Amino acid sequence: MKTNDIKKGMRIRLANDWEGTMMDNKRGNIRFAEVEGYYTEMGSVYAHDIVAVLVEGKWVSVEHTEVQLECKRINEFLF
Repeated sequence: MKTNDIKKGMRIRLANDWEGTMMDNKRGNIRFAEVEGYYTEMGSVYAHDIVAVLVEGKWVSVEHTEVQLECKRINEFLF
């Protein structure tokens, strides 16, 4: 599944193993989600940090676009 196919209400898993719920239907490098980590928070997440989506009870891996992977490389370089 591509990150741009993730719709509002779908469950997601992030690279740090936290889970959340997608809160928008947008596309691109940044998405809006409610994330359950140490606390439950709503905010922006990088699309390249979304690694799986819960579809019909099974976790499906996410395929990132080249632009999203370039954003990830830039963030790794900067931080």
